[in-house]
Parts: sequence; C-alpha cells; structure tokens
Amino acid sequence: MAVLSIHLGAPALEMQTEVVVTLPESPPPAGGYPTLYLLHGLGDDGSAWTRWTGIERYAEQRGLAVVMPSGGRSFYTDEANGLAWFTWIAEQLPERLGGMLALNPSRETTFVAGLSMGGYGALKWSLRYPERFAAAASMSGALGWARRMPDENWPSDDLQLRHIVLGDRDATDSDDDVLHLLGRTAVGDLPALYVACGEQDFLIEENLAFLAQAELLGVPVERNLRPGDHEWSFWDAEIQRVIDWLPVPAAS
Repeated sequence: MAVLSIHLGAPALEMQTEVVVTLPESPPPAGGYPTLYLLHGLGDDGSAWTRWTGIERYAEQRGLAVVMPSGGRSFYTDEANGLAWFTWIAEQLPERLGGMLALNPSRETTFVAGLSMGGYGALKWSLRYPERFAAAASMSGALGWARRMPDENWPSDDLQLRHIVLGDRDATDSDDDVLHLLGRTAVGDLPALYVACGEQDFLIEENLAFLAQAELLGVPVERNLRPGDHEWSFWDAEIQRVIDWLPVPAAS
C-alpha cells in the first residue's frame, strides 16, 4: 500500500487540514478504487488507524482505498460554537479527493466506518446520506451522544465540549441523533449496517439502545457484541471483521 499524508484547504473550515490515505499500489480498476472512509475517535486524528492497527494490510487484501480525515473533537458535527466539520468531511472532502486519487464515487463501491466518536460519525453520515453508501460500520460507537443531557454530575470538560459542539440545544430527534435517523429512510434504501461493541465497554448501553431501535423498526444490523473494552486491541481485531464484511465488488 501507498500511504499519503495530504494537506489541503478545507473551505468549510476556512483553514488547512490533513487527511491520511492508503492506496493500493496496483492500478485502479475501471471507475476508480472502492473506498472506505474511516473515522477516528475523540482525542485522535486521521493518523490513528495507521499507527495503532494493521489497516494498510487489511485494506490491501480487498483492494480498498482508505480515507482517514482528521475531525477534531467535533463528533463529526457542524459545531454550534466552532467549525463546520460535518460539511467538510461529508460534503466537500469526497469531491475534493475523488478525482485527485481515482476514487470510485458510486454507492456500490463506497463505505464508511469508525470507532467511538467515529462510529457515531459513520452511522450519522450514512443515515443522512443513505444513497451514497453501500455499507456503514460502527465500532464501540458513541451512538447515544445526541441524547446525552448534561446534569450536575458532568465533568466541566464534557460540558465545555458539548457547548462547543451542540450549543444549548437538545439534539434528540434531530439530524444529529442516529436513533432518530434510523427511521427516516425506508428500510430497503438503507446501507448495510454493522455494529460492534465490547461487553465491558462503557458505551455498551448506547449500542444496545441503537440495536433495540433497529429491531423495533425492522432494520437489519450485523451485530458483534463480545467480550472487550474501549481499546485498540478490540478495534484492530474488529476492523478486520468489518473489511471482510464489506460488500466490495470483485475486481473486473
């Protein structure tokens, strides 16, 4: 695999930012490479997946390009008191990179996944734009983020982060609430969905709530709930399962 660190201007952010990309070294197939957008968690950046997992090797086996943008601490949201991260990553970045790197933009060859904050971001992106993705996967996703209401027990850092991202609004049943988004699109028009979480993970209840909502709505979800915590050993194993699960078209 070729590993690229691309620095480019992000119009929605009004600044330069970085995207890490892995590309197969073989020539792109007709139409371009199938592409996985892979999102990091809170406190990391676009380099995290290449530093902590074997993502290069796993993607090479399927002929996948992997695009790993930096998303700050934004929960992949247009922040109420910050930057327009969702607009940049979900709307502008694919168009900017597509022609530059021979990425195939078709729904059948486009996938999104992420861990923790990025798991939430991956499902939100795919459920808001289901016509753009064949499959989406969340690993240890913060799937109840939009429904968390602050109280006197919240640490000050968490309160500050929520104020930056969401302001003073209740995001329940909004376009930032993945449980709400599940019911917005006809089941047959949704991408394939995958949810994994460790049974010892502090986010397990949020994942169970998402799965319960999916079952209520009749939305099929490939699930993998197994022993594990909120850590890279779990995610390194899980991203291999996700890549094996992705419906990557056979090379012609």
